[in-house]
Amino acid sequence: MKFCDAFLFVSALMLAACGVQAEPGAKSERPMATLSGDPPIIIAHRGASGERPEHTLASYALAIEQGADFIEPDLVLTKDGILVARHENEISETTDVADKPEFADRKTVKTIDGQPHEGWFTEDFTLAELKTLRARERLPQLRAANAKYDGQFEIPTFEEILQLLQRQEKQRGKRIGVYPETKHPSYFKALGLSHDEPMLKLLEQYGYAGKADPVFIQSFEVGNLIALHSKTDIRLVQLVASEAGPPDIDGQTYAAMVTAAGLEKISTYADGLGPSKDMVIDRNLLGQLQAPSGLVEAAHKAGLVVHPWTFRRENYFLPTDFKSGIDPREPGDLQGEIRAYMAAGVDGLFSDNPGIAASAIER
Repeated sequence: MKFCDAFLFVSALMLAACGVQAEPGAKSERPMATLSGDPPIIIAHRGASGERPEHTLASYALAIEQGADFIEPDLVLTKDGILVARHENEISETTDVADKPEFADRKTVKTIDGQPHEGWFTEDFTLAELKTLRARERLPQLRAANAKYDGQFEIPTFEEILQLLQRQEKQRGKRIGVYPETKHPSYFKALGLSHDEPMLKLLEQYGYAGKADPVFIQSFEVGNLIALHSKTDIRLVQLVASEAGPPDIDGQTYAAMVTAAGLEKISTYADGLGPSKDMVIDRNLLGQLQAPSGLVEAAHKAGLVVHPWTFRRENYFLPTDFKSGIDPREPGDLQGEIRAYMAAGVDGLFSDNPGIAASAIER
């Protein structure tokens, strides 16, 4: 790591620890360390999922109100081929399906990306049937306040999300971005259910058609992104994690994909990299942030933007040096953590708390 980069990183940590803030309205005298020189974008991870049950219209609307630049719906498919927003196609953790006796016989075990999963799956329900279910908080032990909204919200379709964005854009007079993830595209394709065609059709219909539009499509798979690259000009993002590898390529690892050669290969079909945040800045044995890994600099050299995931305010998720105490449910210094990643040059970030992310970036 270059001396100036190290200095910026250490300075960011010192400012975070001391609570130093810029004067209101103060402007930086030099461009940001992002690929474009602009401030990083804020991607609302499943909406404002730290304050509302994830993947609901209420969560997305709150995220927009809090200043998110993009909202992120994870897309799965129904039995009748409709795109809906759920983190996984198995829905027992995020809906009240287990309480519905009429669907008791649909509980089953399926193998997805090589792993067995037991529960209820969106591909076994029509959209009309899914609409009888209601969303639940996925992490009630950490987010008890969110659980008070259990039973209030439907599972939204992708089109309903795009319609929400259209309404919000008219009210606010500015574009709002959308950042869909194709969940398990190879698995769904094997069932005769495709993400690509209905997703691209809806995006074009609602004004998200090319590189100039505020839209990214992301996937942990590789083949899905390569296929999309031949079908659309929309910017694509290769998701990677610190372990394992893309489920559609046997023997491939994400670690190999983020070498210099791997990043150059990604740049032939994608515009960005979406790494788990530990790949950008890892933690030591005490859980404290270390120096940046150099991944951002290497990705930028390959022409890729970098959007790490996921930034959350609860102590449970934060590095030790940004926790506020020992209660895992209490909020810590998420702004401080975000500023450390800004110093490393990330071009955007996924957060369950877009309002806090907006405050950190404004400073």
